[in-house]
Amino acid sequence: MGWAEILVIGVVGMLVFGPDKLPGMAKQAGQFVRTVKQMAENAKNDLGREMGQDFSDVDLRSLDPREIVRRNLLDSPGPAQAPAAPAPTDRLLRPGERPPFDVEAT
Repeated sequence: MGWAEILVIGVVGMLVFGPDKLPGMAKQAGQFVRTVKQMAENAKNDLGREMGQDFSDVDLRSLDPREIVRRNLLDSPGPAQAPAAPAPTDRLLRPGERPPFDVEAT
């Protein structure tokens, strides 16, 4: 969030709540944000304590769906990989040849 957005929120807050109630509302919003951050930190600490040493190296940020999308779709890809060659037992069908049919698989 940039300065322009903060300024717009301040102006809208001034119009909606008035100049006399705006400082109190800002104080309540700050306390709310502080409380939510503290609750999140306590939950993280409790989770780490309950999971024990096995999960101490788990990075919770890597489990965030936004981070997964960013890492897999938006970051520049590494070197292009060549398509996998068919397995030695696989062979290409000749023109007009019917593919094998497995009764048990269908």
